[in-house]
Amino acid sequence: MNLHIVDVSIIVVYLIAMVIAGSYMNRRASKDLDAYFLGGKTIPWYYLSLSNAGGMFDVSGTMWLVYIMFVYGMKSVFIPWIWPLFNQIFMMVYLAIWLRRSNVLTGAEWITTRFDQNTTGGKLAHSVIVIFSIVSVIGFLSYGFVGVGKFAKIFLPWDWHPHIYAIIITLLTGIYVVNGGMFGVVVTDVMQYVLMTVASVIIAIIAMNQVTPEMIAAVTPKGWDNILFGWKLDLDWSGILDSVNDRIASDGYQLFTIFIMMALFKGLFVSMAGPVATQSLQRILASRNAKEAAIMNGFAALVVSVPRYLMVGGLTVLALVFFRPQLIAMGADIDFELILPLAIQNFVPVGLMGIMLAGMFSAHMSTTSSFLNLGPAYFVNDIYKKYFRPNASDKTLVRASYIVSAVVTLASILFGLMIESVDSATQWIVSALWAGSAASNVLKWHWWRFNGYGYFYGMLAGLLIALIMPVAFPDINGLYAYPYILLISGLGSVAGALLTKPENEKLLIKFYSSVRPWGFWGPIKNKVKEIDPSFEENKNFGRDMFNVAVGTVWQVAIMAAPLALVIKNWDTLFWMILIIIATTVALKKNWYDKLELN
Repeated sequence: MNLHIVDVSIIVVYLIAMVIAGSYMNRRASKDLDAYFLGGKTIPWYYLSLSNAGGMFDVSGTMWLVYIMFVYGMKSVFIPWIWPLFNQIFMMVYLAIWLRRSNVLTGAEWITTRFDQNTTGGKLAHSVIVIFSIVSVIGFLSYGFVGVGKFAKIFLPWDWHPHIYAIIITLLTGIYVVNGGMFGVVVTDVMQYVLMTVASVIIAIIAMNQVTPEMIAAVTPKGWDNILFGWKLDLDWSGILDSVNDRIASDGYQLFTIFIMMALFKGLFVSMAGPVATQSLQRILASRNAKEAAIMNGFAALVVSVPRYLMVGGLTVLALVFFRPQLIAMGADIDFELILPLAIQNFVPVGLMGIMLAGMFSAHMSTTSSFLNLGPAYFVNDIYKKYFRPNASDKTLVRASYIVSAVVTLASILFGLMIESVDSATQWIVSALWAGSAASNVLKWHWWRFNGYGYFYGMLAGLLIALIMPVAFPDINGLYAYPYILLISGLGSVAGALLTKPENEKLLIKFYSSVRPWGFWGPIKNKVKEIDPSFEENKNFGRDMFNVAVGTVWQVAIMAAPLALVIKNWDTLFWMILIIIATTVALKKNWYDKLELN
């Protein structure tokens, strides 16, 4: 595609601005590790929230959301539960508070507050979470690499392979991350979020002006615009776009209720485990206090959903109505991940195209920058400093972070070259990698007898299965393999804990009294009360679970409302707004009003 000079100018100016803005923060970021990776814990929650939203608004994820909206219609709002998307609600309600109370630099360092690092078990637990976190970071970066390469191939004028474009954009992002640390990431993320919001509103307006409900109904199967579902999916694309039926069959979502039940089952455990190595975790640790950490997550769930789903809805209906002949021409080899870039190419005018493309490229850079900041934090703080240079100066450690950022960037490029599609990467990350970590990470919060050996063996079993499964069983759906992965890693966790000694009692007392989790902490709770008779245990399990349920409904309604608006499904929009109002009032009363500062 030959871009207009106006569009090219907008993209170039914006990308240069990103590098300059990130690099400008170098002086503040290079002060020490706390400043480099967490912004000195001085950044207000609303900036962190917008930054978190900017990091979630990635090209690969948006391509995937457009694909599932195209195929599954309004019911697609439930499919991101395989991530599970509602883990944001668990963090908003209580997990962000528990994490922030630890006052550490990384998730791996948090392990040292739970398991005794003077024992072999504690050291093994710390080592395995560092390895898991770095694998997760590289996995996410590789996933983004595939998506941005496909996206750039459509628009940029040179006839290069998608991987060449992805390499250039990834390296460009690495420049401002290495220079600016967390300060640079937050500044550029906020700029990127603003641009993406503008682009989303524009594309939604274009779609609403060009497409009517009657036009959508003519190119979609019955029930496509209905958010409700029965036992079966009941979407038949025969005679409209036959290859879509094959994709639904390969996805394995025909029995939609079973899929939703499996997604909920998996999502409950993965969410209760707490965040893995993502930008959300680092924003929690960077928050000024526990209350702001909770509010930051709740606000991020709101501000990312509205513009993102305006864009998803707009691009999907434009592709459905105007791009159908090209999709039919692809036959059985249709690539649904090309829907997003092709919709932009065909329906966005000059000038707005530049804003849109700059927004999409910035979305990829936003996500990439977050992970490039996160990965080195684990290696430098939890390996280099801990085991090799405990007395190294802050200047030395920050320089080491520069080097590790560059190495992680190159590793993500190499792994990205091996991934075939965005969907395959998505399935591996959410269904195998995260599944393998769930058992150990749930038990660490809720069972006093759980120790470092149990954590290590459970995580090791889960990580090995996640790495082996795509090779040994390439045709198995990761979601349906989840119970077996959970069972094996869970057995490893429990056996490892019960066959070895409990953790140091003093460490458990300190952890329980400061973090204050609910769960099976009876013996430790009694010890704490002996020391401090005024100590009050956490009795908020029922309230927290109620708020999680309400928050999940709130989140789905916020996602569905923009889609209903774009396709002009006024009845659904009315009910979604009513649900949003009711759930917001409930959360205000039962969650926000009861948040504690620390």
